[in-house]
Amino acid sequence: MVSVNYYLALSAILFTIGALGVLIRRNALVIFMSVELMLNAANLVFVAFAREYGVFSGQIFVFFVMTVAAAEVAVGLALIVTIFRSKQSIDVDEMNSLKG
Repeated sequence: MVSVNYYLALSAILFTIGALGVLIRRNALVIFMSVELMLNAANLVFVAFAREYGVFSGQIFVFFVMTVAAAEVAVGLALIVTIFRSKQSIDVDEMNSLKG
């Protein structure tokens, strides 16, 4: 059986990669994927602790996080496509104004 410490270390690594992706990259799609990576790292922690303590509340939290992530994907991709159609770029530095 794998210790919960390994899951926590993997989750910390994934969260750090996601946070660096949000802070360093300027492409909106890469930032979007980095946020999803951070959400999945949090899901891994919830599942690891739920398995460790034998309760189902971790899986319930994961269900809600996945629901929010699905809504984020729908809204976020719609915004990215709309911005790309108007600006012909999805570079975050070029999106300093939302005027039409």
